[in-house]
Amino acid sequence: MTPIPEASRPPLPPFTLETAIQKVRAAEDGWNSRDPQKVALAYTPDSRWRNRHEFLAGRAQIEAFLTRKWQREQQYRLIKEIWAYGEQRIAVRFAYEWHDAQGQWFRSYGNENWEFDANGLMAVRHASINDLPIREEERLFRWPQGRRPDDHPGLSALGL
Repeated sequence: MTPIPEASRPPLPPFTLETAIQKVRAAEDGWNSRDPQKVALAYTPDSRWRNRHEFLAGRAQIEAFLTRKWQREQQYRLIKEIWAYGEQRIAVRFAYEWHDAQGQWFRSYGNENWEFDANGLMAVRHASINDLPIREEERLFRWPQGRRPDDHPGLSALGL
């Protein structure tokens, strides 16, 4: 099998504040697509993750993880916000809302640390996440499934 050449995923490191913000929004948009195969392509073939208590390595494991995640976390809607950035690293905070199979809503809060390769693919992702049960009427993320509209408030504007 011939290896697939690495694609470039702009913006590329080294990051400026502007390009880091663009990278964060691109990641948010990808995850809001809830397409595991598409999302996995943003990571290096040997990307390493820590997500809560799971440790993953490589796109195949990432894709399988995301498939399980979005089967369990229904009506998933995510907002990411930049926290800090460096030459090839970005730290974000995020919140997402979802419900389980029984209809219980949650708002999950967390922080991620990302490290990118020269092609702009994420090589390392560390995520710490906490889930808070909420009532349906407490939901704040009510846009149609998919990309968050540009005029929808971000985390800071929502007081999160």
